[in-house]
Amino acid sequence: MRIETASEAGRPEVPNEDFVAVALPAAGRGGAVVLLDGVTPPPDNGACVHSVPWFTARLGGALLELAVSRPETALTGCLSAAISRTAEAHRDTCDLSHPLTPQATVVLARWDGTELEHLVLSDSALLLEAPDGTVTPVLDDRIDRLRAAGVRVGPLRNLEGGFFTAAANPAVAARAVTGRTPAARVRALAALTDGAARGVEVFGSDDWSSAFALLRKAGPQALISRVRAQENADPAGTAVPRGKPYDDATAVLVEF
Repeated sequence: MRIETASEAGRPEVPNEDFVAVALPAAGRGGAVVLLDGVTPPPDNGACVHSVPWFTARLGGALLELAVSRPETALTGCLSAAISRTAEAHRDTCDLSHPLTPQATVVLARWDGTELEHLVLSDSALLLEAPDGTVTPVLDDRIDRLRAAGVRVGPLRNLEGGFFTAAANPAVAARAVTGRTPAARVRALAALTDGAARGVEVFGSDDWSSAFALLRKAGPQALISRVRAQENADPAGTAVPRGKPYDDATAVLVEF
């Protein structure tokens, strides 16, 4: 088995708000990967005394532990429990009802010798590679559909008719994109935060298959470096308009 990951802050002076972790339990052939992309709130929003990295570290750590220690629990149940556990850690000090309380996108995959389970919430990406090399993206495309319709997405976060992130409400787990794939049909997987997926989703220089090919050939850092080169070529975002000129970027590759 090959496991490689890389993560890089969008700007060196600002903390990286992404989280990635992989677990390979000693008891069997299974494992799990968790990838989170913290949502950067506006400054001085008054929602929480904690940082986004504080939140992603706790949510990601809880989610990985639950996914591994409770193999009988569906991934939506693991996410729900992890959100509840994280909320309890700062309920007494922070306003968890605030729409800008710390939150994150989620990619979660868990596998054993029989099948691979997956869960995707919001705009990070999971890529599944079949034995014949076909790459299938698993995406929660609600944000993209809203933007394509000309809708301003910010006010619709975690609201009916909008899009959903992992914040303080455990019920959001039911909104995730989930599925199961027979283990024999998955040769490898990759998970990318939207910052690492910019070559496909923003700059249009790659598709999912070519991005996966680069991951396999040169590793996650090479993919992130390719994105950084494209950002550096347009530092103000004038040629390719985007919400952030630079973004945190994290990628993980697992080959079975």
